[in-house]
Amino acid sequence: MGRVLITAGILILLFVTYQLWGTGILEARAQSELRDDFEDQLQQTSSTTDDETPTPTTTTTPAPVIPPDGEAVAIIRIPKIGVDKVVVEGTTVTDLRKGPGHYAGTPLPGQIGNAAIAGHRTTYGAPFGNLDQLAEGDLITVETVSGSFDYRVMRDGVFAVKPSQTEVLEPTPSEATLTLTTCNPKYSASERLVVKAQFDLRANQPQPQAPPTESRTPDDLDAGLSGSDASKAPTVRWGLLVAIVGGLWWLVFHRYGRWTTWVVGAIVFVPFLFVFYVYLERVLPSNY
Repeated sequence: MGRVLITAGILILLFVTYQLWGTGILEARAQSELRDDFEDQLQQTSSTTDDETPTPTTTTTPAPVIPPDGEAVAIIRIPKIGVDKVVVEGTTVTDLRKGPGHYAGTPLPGQIGNAAIAGHRTTYGAPFGNLDQLAEGDLITVETVSGSFDYRVMRDGVFAVKPSQTEVLEPTPSEATLTLTTCNPKYSASERLVVKAQFDLRANQPQPQAPPTESRTPDDLDAGLSGSDASKAPTVRWGLLVAIVGGLWWLVFHRYGRWTTWVVGAIVFVPFLFVFYVYLERVLPSNY
């Protein structure tokens, strides 16, 4: 019984390690692919602009086309806390596993209105892990295919709300603002930490323009930040496989008690355990 409890404790600690750092590996892989895609978009936009007949300089740029959910829509940079992440369209559980997500229904950064972006705070690379360190005047830059746009954190612009308080995402029809949301406090999804920023009119950049459609307030702040109940069948199947492989590893090691047997068994066991953790994490209610 003592060995069973110790083994269970080790597996739980390994799962916590996977949630805090292992999910970051998956996010980093997705971010690399998204960044390549977004850079291709920027090059195509630049090539199209270069091919066009020169026209007098204007203060606005063509409105970007909103991509399908899960695809790159912008890059957000927050120098103070070292954020440099590709933003995807959408805030479902699947979207936020790739990086920060743009709330559907809100304007894109660089447009008039309340552009809103959500991101995880402790898992999947924790893109907004240190959002609470921002203060009035801190710079937030968001780059879209229309250009790079600077925002400054407002006075009293960092605060916490309940997930039901969607008023923080309400449209601002007369000005360009940016709202960032994440879980609060760390390792919990009971609240939402909100950062409000305002378009920096002093910066030498394209001026904000009206979005092509009227913006709306998203239904909630929960989005994909609290996870969702996925199918439990794959989790059960992979759990059984892990138990079988682990049992075989234990039997072989006790019959051939050499360090090489233990190492070979671990090499075989770890990939099964990793896949099991991927499915297990998806059926839990919170991703933080």
